[in-house]
Amino acid sequence: MSYANFVPKIWAKAIERELERKLVFAEDCNRQYEGDVKQMGDTVKILGVGKPTISKQKGGSIILPDAENVEDTSVEMQINTVAYFNFLVDDIDKRQAVGGLMDALNTEATQELASEMDKDIAALAGTRDAKKLYSDYKAVNADNVLGTLDLALQMLQENDVPADAKIVATVPPWFLTHLRTAYTKLDTDNSDLLKNGKVGRYNNILIKMSNNVYSTASGSNIMVRTERAVAFANPLTHTEPYRPEKRFSDAVKGYVLYGTKIVRPKELMILNVKNG
Repeated sequence: MSYANFVPKIWAKAIERELERKLVFAEDCNRQYEGDVKQMGDTVKILGVGKPTISKQKGGSIILPDAENVEDTSVEMQINTVAYFNFLVDDIDKRQAVGGLMDALNTEATQELASEMDKDIAALAGTRDAKKLYSDYKAVNADNVLGTLDLALQMLQENDVPADAKIVATVPPWFLTHLRTAYTKLDTDNSDLLKNGKVGRYNNILIKMSNNVYSTASGSNIMVRTERAVAFANPLTHTEPYRPEKRFSDAVKGYVLYGTKIVRPKELMILNVKNG
């Protein structure tokens, strides 16, 4: 039995479904531009508009000034990152007889590809466009962890993020431990939440856990954001089996093409914190 008989198109669709389930950071990104990109090197220009000046006066006739030229804003998201795999599978008949080979390979490839994409989204927390909550990394423990989240939420609201907007904080395990200690109502038993890293809610903030939170030697950079703050596009997922010319083995290779960008920096706040 050749590996080519496993119908790669069906396997590719399975990987796409599993990628969606396993992505943590990407789940809360703006993905509306995904249909606009098809190939390596595509760039999506995301337009924004400025705010016109509002003038006021008391009484009298209104004499309008010259019409204002409201400057637009724009950012560009390049779709130029590829994550890929390429592995051999020997003695395919014997291994397949045991059962579970395809599921195991699918799971491993999916998990690693999803992790790489999530890491790149998380790494945006360390870029110039990501505003840090503190001037230096602040030590966080069970005594001040809730206040830290409260302050991040306050800063977002002062940036005119609506009170009813979905706010997501993706935290590392150590931060979650302090949060659970401080906030006993954190709903960790709700099975509806336990998907894609979801672990609970606090003060209208959806809490997620991920080991891919961007970190440096100084501490962690935790994203607190709306779903519009970061754009992400994964327009292409590809897998194919093949027969290496100089090996008596079957092999599988595949890749994902994607790009990500902070597009609404005022809707993103970074908790630059360390375990204290």
